[in-house]
Amino acid sequence: MAIRERLSGNEAVAFAMRQIDPDVVAAFPITPSTEVPQYFSQFVANGQVHTEFVAVESEHSAMSACIGAEAAGARTMTATSSQGLALMWEMLYIAASMRLPIVMTAVNRALSAPINIHNDHSDAMGARDSGWIQIYNETNQEAYDSLIMAIRVAEHADVQLPVMVCYDGFITSHSVENIMLLEDELVKNFVGEYKPKYSLLDKEHPVSMGMFDLPAFYFEHKRQQAEAIKNAKQVLIDVQNEFAKISGRQYGLFEEYKLDDADIAIVIANSTAGTAKDTVDMLREQGIKAGLLKIRLFRPFPADEIAKALSHVKAVAVMDKAEGFSAAGGPIFVDVRSAMYGKADGVKVINYIYGLGGRDVGVYDIKQVYDHLQKIADSGQVDNLYNYLGIRE
Repeated sequence: MAIRERLSGNEAVAFAMRQIDPDVVAAFPITPSTEVPQYFSQFVANGQVHTEFVAVESEHSAMSACIGAEAAGARTMTATSSQGLALMWEMLYIAASMRLPIVMTAVNRALSAPINIHNDHSDAMGARDSGWIQIYNETNQEAYDSLIMAIRVAEHADVQLPVMVCYDGFITSHSVENIMLLEDELVKNFVGEYKPKYSLLDKEHPVSMGMFDLPAFYFEHKRQQAEAIKNAKQVLIDVQNEFAKISGRQYGLFEEYKLDDADIAIVIANSTAGTAKDTVDMLREQGIKAGLLKIRLFRPFPADEIAKALSHVKAVAVMDKAEGFSAAGGPIFVDVRSAMYGKADGVKVINYIYGLGGRDVGVYDIKQVYDHLQKIADSGQVDNLYNYLGIRE
């Protein structure tokens, strides 16, 4: 029977970690993810989990400890944000290349400089090509559910890759919402017991991990890694379907909100999707056929599915809460536009950068984007391809 509770995003994620009961958690505090290991350490101190909690001296050390633990056959988790994720950079690639199914909550926060502790997606977007699976989450409920499912995806025999469960700093991490929790036994049975095929501690089947890889083999190992992350898409679908049977909550690779008959639509990730849904509702009341596609799985990128979902609209604005510094648009925009090339060429696609450093974005800000899209849909002409929302020019 589901448990009704009121929790912040960080509390919900820590609660899920308690139910998962990982073998090792190694973490270093950084705002706004600090509460995740803080809450979880209380479960450790109270004897509610069997986890070995490793207090380290930096985020680089945290990921290094996670790599060592996972290589030794331990189910391993961590959490970080912003500069902490950036300090892990070297080890992110190593964790993925060694095919270690570590699960990490990435509580999204702007990168310095200037120093900023508020939300945008520059941290996780910067790590999007590190080989980690990335799942983005709008609400506390979604973050809780995704963390539980992430264990199954990461550890699947066809995947064996680390997973980032991303949600917005302060907006989601510290805001309290009503949430439906699963019973401990349900979660325990769902994630199952971790039985790695390879382990450094398996003396009967000795292996080497992270060894020197010469040109004769390195390319093939990268190809295997690329195939594994492709496999993650179908594995996530299967895991979500199984999760729906025990929770009653069904997820997809992305969420479509009033998109089926929309003329204009935006693509967006994480908490601002909630604001955008309110905007869609307001515009629908005015007779405007607005819709929304909310990104959930970003790595691997569900290109074909997104192109199909958007192929019938007249104009799309892709919303990026990170500046890609490519002079060609933000990271989500680049992927969406590429996905639509040759499959939805008649659709006009523009980009908006928004909310950097925690800049507030409300319903009427999002309405400006839809107003812009309506002009494009009516005229068939794109005036400005790359746009900034709510900035003092």
